[in-house]
Amino acid sequence: MTESSIIEYILLAAHLIVGFLLVFFSAKAFKKTKYKPMILLAVGFTLLVLGETVVEYAFAFLDNESLQKIIEEGFEIAGFIVLITAVKKS
Repeated sequence: MTESSIIEYILLAAHLIVGFLLVFFSAKAFKKTKYKPMILLAVGFTLLVLGETVVEYAFAFLDNESLQKIIEEGFEIAGFIVLITAVKKS
């Protein structure tokens, strides 16, 4: 394992931890307040985190890199749409 791959895994872990902390706190805020836009924030943040990290690595087996990129970007675009909806409803 090279130094650059170790750094890549550390950054991936940090991205996942910080991203899911954001999801956790927004879900916790929804549970406490029952304010519906908060659950939309949790869903939007989840889609963004999944698109940027999990989907990117989960679909690495695909031989078609452009298809992998379309799936990854699709998650991120959906996440942004949900976040925009949450902000507009608040």
